[in-house]
Amino acid sequence: MREEAEGAGAEPGDFVQLKVPIVQQQYHWDCGLACSRMVLRYLKLLEDDSAFEQALQELQLTRSIWTIDLAYLMGHFGARHRFCTRTLGVDKGYRNQAFYRRHFDAEESRVNQLFAQASSCKVLVEKCTVTVRDIQEHLAQGHVAIVLVDAVLLLCDLCSSPVKHCCFLPIGQKCFCRGPAYQGHFIVLCGYNRASESIFYNNPAYADRVCSTSVTNFEEARTSYGTDEDILFVYTDS
Repeated sequence: MREEAEGAGAEPGDFVQLKVPIVQQQYHWDCGLACSRMVLRYLKLLEDDSAFEQALQELQLTRSIWTIDLAYLMGHFGARHRFCTRTLGVDKGYRNQAFYRRHFDAEESRVNQLFAQASSCKVLVEKCTVTVRDIQEHLAQGHVAIVLVDAVLLLCDLCSSPVKHCCFLPIGQKCFCRGPAYQGHFIVLCGYNRASESIFYNNPAYADRVCSTSVTNFEEARTSYGTDEDILFVYTDS
């Protein structure tokens, strides 16, 4: 499941690209669910999509998906995980952000309750920040991670015609995220290249490619206000 660079000057772990299946999101709101499918398929914990749909019903997930929801999904399928975030619960400041405003009042209580019940539900949540090195060491062991980024800031170096702000909508429908304001989007990290200082990731907005961005751009996108620096580490030894 892991490929590493070989040849002169290449140290083990200098280059990692994991073969994570690509799953494209179907709507503008389900990028996190598409990322979860990718990870569960990579771990060989999801062979039947009906099991995934049943899990969504049991967890009562709707069109408003938070990182804590994805952590509960991993727990539901028995995937060993670790959810790192700067905020245990909902940041009340998001009430004034356009991206969160519409569902904030309805979601605040639900999300805070999920955080409160996480330990009893065997969902591992930690208030902490992680470094790029931490992420690289995780990937070097063949593990993967789902990361919340600001799609407005994330730029793929390989895509000649990128989706605007990583937004995916059926053809003919108006994109809701043309402005410069924060737009939360989930991606799956699947590798890195230390020599070029780049990060590889699967963007659920696409169905046919692995994307790449600089470590600098990745850090800017994942630490933008609105992300809480959420990262869901998932382990292959589940």
